[in-house]
Amino acid sequence: MSKSTPMRVQILDKEYLVACPDDEREALFASAEFLSEKMKEIRDTGKIVGADRIAVMAALNMAHELLEHRNRKDDYQFDISKRIRALQDKIDIALNQGKQLEL
Repeated sequence: MSKSTPMRVQILDKEYLVACPDDEREALFASAEFLSEKMKEIRDTGKIVGADRIAVMAALNMAHELLEHRNRKDDYQFDISKRIRALQDKIDIALNQGKQLEL
């Protein structure tokens, strides 16, 4: 189990102290930077005012992107599974035809 150390991260020009396992520091910094960039994009549109509203919109956008990614991944996995089954069927047919030729 790795040691947890409080880390300072900057999100939308504000500093936060976040407890983080030492082996996840890089991931925390990358996540904070990603979130900060998303929040800046929303803030810079000028349509949403207030850090809390900007944070909620960023979270909603990121959740939407995550769910879309998961759905595409699920669709891709389903497609791959169908292709594998079709290949297995073709292999079975070819093997059965080969057995029949041997007889």
